[in-house]
Amino acid sequence: LVTTEDPEAPAWRRARDRAALEILYGSGLRVSEVCSLELQSMSSDKTTLRVMGKGSKERIVPLSSPATSAIVHWLTLRSEVANETSGNALLLSSRGKPVGRRDVARLLDEACERAGIVGGTHPHALRHSFATHLLDGGADLRAIQELLGHASLSTTQKYTQVSVNTFQQNILGQA
Repeated sequence: LVTTEDPEAPAWRRARDRAALEILYGSGLRVSEVCSLELQSMSSDKTTLRVMGKGSKERIVPLSSPATSAIVHWLTLRSEVANETSGNALLLSSRGKPVGRRDVARLLDEACERAGIVGGTHPHALRHSFATHLLDGGADLRAIQELLGHASLSTTQKYTQVSVNTFQQNILGQA
């Protein structure tokens, strides 16, 4: 899903879409957080993002290597759509304005279609996948809570249900 590209889209759009998808999945951000990222959100060493979450709570999240590469590539092409309305927004629409939630949902729908995912998905599903994959990899629930920016551990625990169900199915299926 993340690596699928529209071969007919301009290079800037392919780069922007890849960066958005890599950030959504690789850092577990909410779609609103992705839309509000600014050029200075990425650390100088390109390993983390400074994110303003719900309740104006700021957090630092790691960037995966693919996300870093995708952002760096996008930044080489950003000027093709940037204009006086762009400001410091990291991700831009074709009109040079900061991307909105609908823009992100649309690019995800298009990626799902190219990847053959029937019925598509929602940007928040990538956040759930991020959390589930961390948990499946042995990450501590409190660390996941911090990365997701949840105030309550019970909110983070909802993200683990899929992982627990998958684990139980795998155990029962092998028995």
